[in-house]
Amino acid sequence: MATLKERTPRAVAAPSAATARHGHRSHRTGLSSPRGRRRLLGLAYLAPALLIYAFVVLLPAGQGLQLSLYHWDGVTPATWAGFGNYTGFLTDATLRQAVTHTLFFIVFFSILPIILGVVSAALTARKDVRGAGIYRSVIFLPQVLTPAVAAVVWKQIYAPDGPLNDVLSAVGLGGLTRGWLGDFTWALPALGLAGTWAAYGLCMVLFVAGTQNIPNELYDAARMDGAGPIREFFTVTLPGLRGQLAVVLTLTLLGAIRVFDIVWLTTKGGPGTSTITPSVVLYQRAFTNPDVGAACAIGVVLALVSLTVSLIVVKLSEGDDQ
Repeated sequence: MATLKERTPRAVAAPSAATARHGHRSHRTGLSSPRGRRRLLGLAYLAPALLIYAFVVLLPAGQGLQLSLYHWDGVTPATWAGFGNYTGFLTDATLRQAVTHTLFFIVFFSILPIILGVVSAALTARKDVRGAGIYRSVIFLPQVLTPAVAAVVWKQIYAPDGPLNDVLSAVGLGGLTRGWLGDFTWALPALGLAGTWAAYGLCMVLFVAGTQNIPNELYDAARMDGAGPIREFFTVTLPGLRGQLAVVLTLTLLGAIRVFDIVWLTTKGGPGTSTITPSVVLYQRAFTNPDVGAACAIGVVLALVSLTVSLIVVKLSEGDDQ
């Protein structure tokens, strides 16, 4: 009996010690552990930035989304509109024309600069071209200028007494001179060329940086296989620029979708509505003839389209890498 009594407390005490050790281990893996303290410290460092971001970005975005469901001129009480402000993209002729112009600007602000940038990078990056540094600096110059300065420069170039008309007259093409930004037919292509000029430099610099990361062995192997310059470009250079293409495509597409500065500072969407864009319509409806709800709806749609485009480009680039 004594032996049994001596063994029983030990048998009962054993699970208690194991439980205590287990509890101590789980406690150490909680917030009091070094890893938990590091996480709390990281959140503490991020908290001010997150609060500022929420106050400056998320809160106004939520308010804009709410206002997009109302008719409101900024003064009188708002009235419920539901999704009526969003149907303007289908029923409003001016807004439909603005969307059409955005598709036009995508060609001049994105596709053409990318093509020119890739070709320029392929011609100047792999060989010792005399004056290549000066050439790249001149092409990159528009990125240094602010949009306001660029708009003023192009407005002067396209003026009836501007340099472009002077050059046309000097070479015997005086019949082609016109007030380019005041012409219903040529105002939109004129702004498109200005956008190509502005985006070309960024595309070229990024592509030049990308070509310098392509191993020379790939070019040597292509030449040993008998590849000429064109085949070498499509089999080595272009595949090696997939990452840069994704970045440039995202930036230029977003620039074309949200273009405002150069249009507003040169034509204000005119003559008539021949150069109107969604961003210009947003500005007019927010400040010129206030319809804050419709302006917010346009802003929400532009934000969603921009986010969708970015996600699609990123997804496609990730799919290429796999």
